[in-house]
Amino acid sequence: METNLLDWILFLPLASAVICGLLFRQSGSVAGVISIGSAIVNSILALSLLTHLQAGDTIAWSREICRFGETSLTVGYSVDQYSALMLFVVTFVGAWIHLFSWGYMRDDSARGRYFAGLSLFMFSILGIVLANGLVMTFIFWELVGFCSYMLIAHYFDKDFAAAASKKAFIVNRIGDLGFILGIAACLSLYGTTDFDTLKVAVAAKPAPALVGFLLLGGFIGKSAQFPLHVWLTDAMAGPTPVSALIHAATMVAAGVFLMARIFFLLHPDVLQLCLWSGAAMAALAGLCALAQTDIKKSLAYSTLAHLGIMGAALGLGHPELALLHMAMHACFKATLFLGAGSIIHGCHHEQDMLQMGGLARKMPVTFATFLVASLSNCAVPFLAGWYSKDAILEAAHEHGVLVFALLSIAALATCLYSGRMIRLVFMGEARSEASTHAHESPWTMLLPLIVLGLGYSVFAGNYIGIPKASVSVLPAPMHFHFGAASIVGLGSLIFGFFGALWFYGRSKSDALRDASPALYGALERRWMDNLYDGYVTRVQQPLVDALAFIDLALINGIGGKILGAGIPAGLGALSRRLFHTGSARVNAAWFAIGALLITALLLGIL
Repeated sequence: METNLLDWILFLPLASAVICGLLFRQSGSVAGVISIGSAIVNSILALSLLTHLQAGDTIAWSREICRFGETSLTVGYSVDQYSALMLFVVTFVGAWIHLFSWGYMRDDSARGRYFAGLSLFMFSILGIVLANGLVMTFIFWELVGFCSYMLIAHYFDKDFAAAASKKAFIVNRIGDLGFILGIAACLSLYGTTDFDTLKVAVAAKPAPALVGFLLLGGFIGKSAQFPLHVWLTDAMAGPTPVSALIHAATMVAAGVFLMARIFFLLHPDVLQLCLWSGAAMAALAGLCALAQTDIKKSLAYSTLAHLGIMGAALGLGHPELALLHMAMHACFKATLFLGAGSIIHGCHHEQDMLQMGGLARKMPVTFATFLVASLSNCAVPFLAGWYSKDAILEAAHEHGVLVFALLSIAALATCLYSGRMIRLVFMGEARSEASTHAHESPWTMLLPLIVLGLGYSVFAGNYIGIPKASVSVLPAPMHFHFGAASIVGLGSLIFGFFGALWFYGRSKSDALRDASPALYGALERRWMDNLYDGYVTRVQQPLVDALAFIDLALINGIGGKILGAGIPAGLGALSRRLFHTGSARVNAAWFAIGALLITALLLGIL
């Protein structure tokens, strides 16, 4: 019964994608109803499954698809405490993002294609959540990469969207190369890729560091960790609900989920790389958010900072805290991105925060939900973000001063850019025609904001509404106490959030840019993009040009036209005379000969 329910959960979005893509691509309204309906039903089925699971229960089912000697490759389902939590987050948050899309994409002529892609994306991420091993995970992992490419390029007629989608696809392939090599290493060492079997085998024979480093490549690419983080901010070229889906609940969280699930494979050296890379990126990305005027790009840097915090939690040896922060982050970050979508919709597609202002009076519901989600993002005590962020800060404090200092900078930067957004977008006077005539969004866009913002961004940390099977991965409910992490959190809130409200109220433009152009320019400049561009221009392109010259001049020129021209010509003439005569009898004869040869090979005669 449980495996049948998992079949429905996995394949219902696929059925929706096929129906929308093949039958209703030109009818956006029908495709939207089908896609939204399947997402809502899917979330109900997932919650039904999780509420019937007891804490610590697992569901396992597998089927062998091929065997090479002693090596067996299987596909199947494996639902444990980690996948139970991820299943809740993906289906619940994803359903509300689908509903929000109905209002946001109302005037889009390609809604049918959009909703088909959205359903296919849900199918792909659910395949990762339910997979029983690394092979099945990798299949859906690549499908998620394709879906993100397709959704980011929804506005493919715009150059920046096409470039962003290609960038996301290529950068993720770099990380996935390491991932597939790590899978091959597991097959070579243990003869299996199933999670349960691997856990037993690794307990007897620990995995070398190389395996963990290779598998880490997939996490670095998909979860936008340094140095493959450059694609995430450009992914803002897609529709805002896609940004919410990628940055909040699904794609970037997939890498964190995978690392938590294969935590037993990770060597201490791998965890150290996760720790320092994540902590440094959390601090730097949070500060870079202060130099963004596009509201979506500022939130994208915020996501990079939180992904760094999750990576640091993994490196500290606390995968349960990384999963906890992933769940809490999904609630308030989805609210922030959907709130940004509501703002963009209400301001007639204006995304520049410097062209906004005074929206609190014109969009009160959006303002209330955005403010609550921002405070949760800032880890205000007893809001959702505080439960996970404070716990990670405490773990960092126990580990060492430098890691704690980096994550403290990240906490302060979070409060700074959150206060900056609230001040520039919602307070003061309108600074453009778009913000002067702004209006509140329709109910299909406001209802997801209310549920995710006023509901889960506030109460998710208390486990309200989270199924008991998912709660088993989370630590016991926390109680407020004055420790190093709490002092940093409260200090960041007072001096960061409220300080930003005061500081950015001093100027009608960007106060930091006015006060320190050099600092603003340093934070705004995309150093890694410049480094990659320099490598491609100065190293890769000359090498490609040299190989192209060798191919054209030597291989095709001398080898193909001079030395080998007679042989292909002779073979072509012989083939034309024997096979391509145009006679049905000759074709039938060759078909019969081929069938007899294959039969003889299968029977062992030849």
